[in-house]
Amino acid sequence: MHPQLPPLRDVIARHGLSASKALGQNFLFDEQLLDRIAALPGDLEGRAVLEIGPGPGGLTRALLRAGARVTAIEMDRRCLPALAELEEAFPGRLTVIEGDALKLDHDAVMGEAYAVVANLPYNVGTALFVRWLGGQDWPPRW
Repeated sequence: MHPQLPPLRDVIARHGLSASKALGQNFLFDEQLLDRIAALPGDLEGRAVLEIGPGPGGLTRALLRAGARVTAIEMDRRCLPALAELEEAFPGRLTVIEGDALKLDHDAVMGEAYAVVANLPYNVGTALFVRWLGGQDWPPRW
């Protein structure tokens, strides 16, 4: 059973959030699309997932509904209160790290096999893919 959550649009409005072009953000609202993205790596029940740039948590919600244990890296402090609400709604299933995903060692952060599932911010997507494909194992340990 999943907790009843307010619509994402309401969360965004309550926290006064808007997508930052400077951070390359785009917020997805279509729950069916988000559920399809969350289903791409297969069965996530009990699996560790790294989400980069969760923003207000649209995809995070879908990953949690799919049973994943999510570690989310977010550098936009404005989004942290919305993510904290999700941490409370899914105790022990969501860990939010405030930081720059380009500066963190993802394997060290995760400490176990994991999948990467993200609606990547435009400004970090290319850099991360080049990093992952240029010498590191891909996909990350699963």
